[in-house]
Amino acid sequence: MTTRRDALKTIALTTGAITIGSHLLHAQAPATEVPAVFKLPPLGYDYDALEPFIDAETMKIHHDKHHAAYVSKLNQAIAGAPGFESKPIEEILAKLDTVPEAARKDIRNQGGGHANHSLFWQTLKKNENGKPAGELAKAIDNSFGGFAKFQDDFGTAATKVFGSGWAWLVWKSGKLSIESSANQDSPYSTGGVPLLGIDVWEHAYYLKYQNRRAEYIKAFQNVVNWDFVSERFAKAAKG
Repeated sequence: MTTRRDALKTIALTTGAITIGSHLLHAQAPATEVPAVFKLPPLGYDYDALEPFIDAETMKIHHDKHHAAYVSKLNQAIAGAPGFESKPIEEILAKLDTVPEAARKDIRNQGGGHANHSLFWQTLKKNENGKPAGELAKAIDNSFGGFAKFQDDFGTAATKVFGSGWAWLVWKSGKLSIESSANQDSPYSTGGVPLLGIDVWEHAYYLKYQNRRAEYIKAFQNVVNWDFVSERFAKAAKG
């Protein structure tokens, strides 16, 4: 004979099972994934390839964590700009005013972070006392009064960046110039083509140099892949 207590126990157990079952079904449902429109490019060399000027641990964290985060957030942001997912990030940054306003700020920040770092990795190579050659060397001489003067001006621009940002060698309006930008803003957004950039966010140097940004900027001169920069210059100058 079923007592009232037994009946209540049965109801409680049944309700609990239904609740738990529903919870498990909900937990196991696949999460909606954001399509990976943009992807993290490979570094292209070992993490320690730039030692002792840039340490391996910084390179690993900078590429695998920081750049990867920009890519992930850019893929989320681009979902709010239908039609732009098929465009190169450089083209999007060059025409930010055409991006839907609701997504524009995130695409500017995350897209800039992705574009800036994608270029940055390619411009790095252990190259102690390296110098540009050929047409780029001539253009630097004409624009800045010599390579040593360019290094000084470039270093000054990087030193003067307030907070986080970049200093750039840019091809713009038919000539070379040195610019700086805040945060992850890109020269593409102001009509330029970046040829070389130095990342002066603290994540780019703090493990090795702490607050000694000037020391990092000086060391950076020994890891510039001038062959790659020269190739970019030749393409940009041809239009």
